[in-house]
Amino acid sequence: MKKADTLVTKVLPVLDMGCAICAHHVENTVKSLPGIQCAAVHFATQSLNVSFYRDAVSLPKIQQAVRNAGYDLLLDEESSDGIPDEESNQHDPSLKRKTIGAWILCFPLILLGTFFQSASYVNWTMMLLTIGVILLSGRSFYINGFRNLFRRQPNMDTLVAISTSIAFLFSLFNTLYPEFWIHRGITPHVYYEAAGIIIAFVLLGKLIEEKARQETTFAIHGLLGLQPRMALRIKEGKEEKVPISLLQIGDLIPIHPDERIPVDGIVTEGSSSVDESMISGESSPTGKTKGDKVLAGTINQKGTFILSVTQTGKETVLAHMVRMIREAQGSKAPVQRIVDKISSIFVPVLLGLALITFLCWWLIGGESYLPYAVLTAVSVLVIACPCALGLAAPIATMVGIGKAADNHILIKDAFALENLCRVDTLILDKTGILTEGVPTVTDSCWQTEPHVCYLDILYTAELKSEDPLSPAITRWLEDSGGTAFEPTGFESIPGQGVRMQVGEVSYWVGNLPLAQHSGVEIPECIRKRARKWENECKRVVYYGDAKSLLAIIAVTGPIKRSSFSTIPALQKQGVEIHILSGDREQDVATVAKQLGIRHFRAQLLPEEKENYILALQAAGRKVAMVGDGIYDSQALARADVSIAMGKGDETAMNVAMVTLITSDLSLLSKAIRISRSSVRLIHQNLFWAFIYNLIGIPVAAGILYPSFGILLSPVLASAAMAFSSVSVVVNSLRLKGSKQGETEK
Repeated sequence: MKKADTLVTKVLPVLDMGCAICAHHVENTVKSLPGIQCAAVHFATQSLNVSFYRDAVSLPKIQQAVRNAGYDLLLDEESSDGIPDEESNQHDPSLKRKTIGAWILCFPLILLGTFFQSASYVNWTMMLLTIGVILLSGRSFYINGFRNLFRRQPNMDTLVAISTSIAFLFSLFNTLYPEFWIHRGITPHVYYEAAGIIIAFVLLGKLIEEKARQETTFAIHGLLGLQPRMALRIKEGKEEKVPISLLQIGDLIPIHPDERIPVDGIVTEGSSSVDESMISGESSPTGKTKGDKVLAGTINQKGTFILSVTQTGKETVLAHMVRMIREAQGSKAPVQRIVDKISSIFVPVLLGLALITFLCWWLIGGESYLPYAVLTAVSVLVIACPCALGLAAPIATMVGIGKAADNHILIKDAFALENLCRVDTLILDKTGILTEGVPTVTDSCWQTEPHVCYLDILYTAELKSEDPLSPAITRWLEDSGGTAFEPTGFESIPGQGVRMQVGEVSYWVGNLPLAQHSGVEIPECIRKRARKWENECKRVVYYGDAKSLLAIIAVTGPIKRSSFSTIPALQKQGVEIHILSGDREQDVATVAKQLGIRHFRAQLLPEEKENYILALQAAGRKVAMVGDGIYDSQALARADVSIAMGKGDETAMNVAMVTLITSDLSLLSKAIRISRSSVRLIHQNLFWAFIYNLIGIPVAAGILYPSFGILLSPVLASAAMAFSSVSVVVNSLRLKGSKQGETEK
């Protein structure tokens, strides 16, 4: 049994993958190694997500196994500052050069094959041009294709290599021995241009896919640009400019106006306001003074301050966000695993179909139909390359997760993205989710003049109290000039409040039962005002001495403005809203009434929240839970989709599948819209990929020839294959430019 602390998770770029089948082979290779807990290879991101036990297997061993399978891994995928290197995404820098070279040679091939077929030596000239295309631009197809064929792992490169080899060798035979066909009354046609253009179109399709795939990582690219590579460091009283990779915890860094903060740290001197919108989404700058935390990538405003480094490199919040998005984009949706199984058997089946096509034409038509047999077999091999099928789900997943990150929503993996669209029931906690998490004093009513001594006594009592509302009252009293002192005696009364002795006088602060037990008279006007506040979802705190009531104070966490717009939007999306809270029944009921929520439960323990979710799931509901505290983690773990507020408790965020970086509740509606749009795109892509093959293969095999005399040439087949892959990518990219995740239906 391996220790949990030796488990390592990495995202590594994979080289030399040509299609989804290659990704399947690499994934199976890595999974077969000892010590691998899980592995997923994503063709769209050209990456390997792997979790392994360091004691059982190392990264160099994984790399060697992948190399033995005919591919390669990049192990130095992160720069020294912890941010993944953007250049690692440039998988094949020579692809553009190969594509341009292939088309330069193919243009004369097309001209010669179209207009100068009868010219002398034209066949030899076309042969030399085709050899140039094969050697200069298409060599990798043959090396990888036939190597994988001999390993019984045929892929898209195998299809390209076999189809172009058949076209070239058939044409070469006709060039060298034209008499063989002439004696049989058959014109010895050559198909050099087909072999060359197939390679050119496949390369062009790969190049367009590559450019489009880079567009899908827009969220990561945006975050990559947030962190500066250099920083000023104070050493021996002087400022020096150093790479951020050299910074260490405890180093002091001066931050000047309009500078981007390079690492996470704590303000030790000075003050300013910091624009955190690029990470948190909060539009207003946040004031920072001594002791406050600042994050890498945020922008200082007007002031100057000095920060002490607390997190560097891959430990910063920014680096963690980048890694989380990369891992999520490299994860596989459940539907993708089905597609992977189909793709793994697709090429062998396709080779068989091409052979059957060849034999049918030859056996039915005889020697005179042999050229047609060759052409149709080549067309079948080319048109049905499973690129579009392999890209259908991953590209849409990448765009959806990137779109969510761009809207300050972090989705943990493709499973969460796909599951979120099925949610029909949403569970919300009240405090911190629907209402502001930090309570504030909204009203007060004094029965006597609020002398300084009364303020000091109340301030001292609340400082010592453990009531959750005490911090709100102490903050309010600090603004009024309250100061603390040491009382003669102090007693905490669980569930009611506190008593405090000051000299010969006893004072108390707490709820209505404590006031009643203290024996003081509560005037009717005070009772009416207290009831009014309670009906407004405010908690009333009573304050008095042994003889009389001194004051009542109203404390509340007001309902967030975003709650009033978000709840109707979610209900319009077909999501049923439930409130589960540990707060008082009256408080929860008031919030539910104001927001138009019919289902709510109050005064629940963590296990009662979990049981409530279990009951909903037993009734067939797909439940999402939103929480921000440690008491929500049990219910979050039970929900079908768990959602945490980014400014809440870290335990809840670690459990959650989706994290809303800001406290803006409207992100919930956006997250569901993006999920539904992404899954809709996946289904569209898969539908058209299957329809394309369902129609394309019979047409390429010549099913229309007996009735209409129509044959699909290998050139058109290669163009159609390239177009199908590009169309899947372009369809997915619609989500990137859409407003808040909405796509056309």
